[in-house]
Amino acid sequence: MNAATVAGEGFWGHSPEAPLDLAGLNDAQAAGIVARLRDRTTGAFAEAAARTGYCSHPIRLHGTSTTIDAATGEVLSQFSSTDAPLGTLYRACGNRRESVCPACSRVYARDTFEMIRAGLLGGKTVPDAVADSPLVFATLTAPSFGHVHGTGGKRGGRCRPHGTGVCPHGRPRSCTAQHSDTDPVVGGPLCEDCYDWHSAVVWQWHAPELWRRFTIALRRQVAGRFGVPESALRDVASVQFAKVAEYQVRGLVHFHALIRLDGPDGPGSPAPLDGETLAQAAKDAARSVVVTAPPVDGGDVPRVLRFGKQLDVRCVRSGVPDNDDGTDDLRPEQVAGYLAKYSTKGTGTDPYAPRPHHQRLIRTCRWLAERARTACRGLAGPDPEDDGGCTCGQCADSPYRLLTKWAHMLGFRGHFSSKSRRYSIPLGRLRRARARFQKLKADADRDGAPMDTADLENRLLADDEDTTLVIGHWTYAGTGWTNPGDKALADAAAARAREYAQWKAEVRRILAGV
Repeated sequence: MNAATVAGEGFWGHSPEAPLDLAGLNDAQAAGIVARLRDRTTGAFAEAAARTGYCSHPIRLHGTSTTIDAATGEVLSQFSSTDAPLGTLYRACGNRRESVCPACSRVYARDTFEMIRAGLLGGKTVPDAVADSPLVFATLTAPSFGHVHGTGGKRGGRCRPHGTGVCPHGRPRSCTAQHSDTDPVVGGPLCEDCYDWHSAVVWQWHAPELWRRFTIALRRQVAGRFGVPESALRDVASVQFAKVAEYQVRGLVHFHALIRLDGPDGPGSPAPLDGETLAQAAKDAARSVVVTAPPVDGGDVPRVLRFGKQLDVRCVRSGVPDNDDGTDDLRPEQVAGYLAKYSTKGTGTDPYAPRPHHQRLIRTCRWLAERARTACRGLAGPDPEDDGGCTCGQCADSPYRLLTKWAHMLGFRGHFSSKSRRYSIPLGRLRRARARFQKLKADADRDGAPMDTADLENRLLADDEDTTLVIGHWTYAGTGWTNPGDKALADAAAARAREYAQWKAEVRRILAGV
């Protein structure tokens, strides 16, 4: 695609000759679509689906709401689910995982991108001067709990050709196969009996605490470079970050983080350290962090947990005037795109064909939780009514009794996307801005007048409280589309919307000459 083509042609998917891709429909989906055509409700469905952003599993609600002017008490409008398309109010599920809902995860990724980008380059209420602050991109990994199968790296070499001999269980310590990314053995151990499954789950369970201690250690490292105690760091500098967690194919998370250093006057104020020094402080902090995990039961032992040896810390921006930015060719917007993409990834566990080692981690989570619960019951014996949480009062200090609740996440219970308070604009504020924009657009469409775009961004992002009060009475009616054909159409429309977004991004890239 070249600039001339971009200027002369539009998105191919807008053509009447480009219908939605509905290949692979099963009989139930096809019958559902035909039923919509027969009862002439396709228009109502299209409107309901568009309002949810073509969500795969929308929430269905029945009820009413009344909008009142908070100052005068005047009733401004009333709404009932019976007035909605299909007679039910459909709301997007809002799930961040692409494997669960591609449409909602794309919205989450866009919000995350804007939040991270604002902390990198300014905008969205963040001062533009942050674009000159020192910036570091760090990746903190999980340690090894045994050798696993791999793809041989980017060059597609052999899995693990350099091992010699056999393990104590008689299995080879090497693997000379060439695995593809989709091979179910990739990420799984060479020997299941040698792999430390228990420690892997315990590490995953305590990974959020490792991250928390890393942020504390980082501030101490930065304070040490100024020769001041951590309590006095705010007088000389401020460390801000945005972090996402990503599952590796072996089923353990690692953390990607953007770390920015500001001056004492907040975002955009001159930072007293350069990016290289900040990167070294991050490395020293990551290597120093330790968490001592308590034993699961009386037959277990405490474990000393750390981050893995594969520590990657890169200086993206030095923050020094007239100096080359960083030591790598990473661009700030490129990093923001990475983190936004990582934030929508799930465990990588395919519910229809899960990898064997992911299944083993799930079973290990449940087994360790049962050990923690059984150990505290003592002579009382197991409680047949136990639903996963012991009430004996003797195991209150055991964190592992809740592992079953997080087994589907392979034991990880932390936030997948988080940031420090002053790094950037909160995601909640971006969501409120989107809701305000939708209301302004709906009002303009209803009145038949053009929408007032003067100072639009500041008005949307204003932190003032709404002047209206909404009183609603709603009941939950279910989750998901009631017609299998509806879900197929919504998913196809969401896929076309993603193709359009990718096309627009490519157009911008070409026109910018990147």
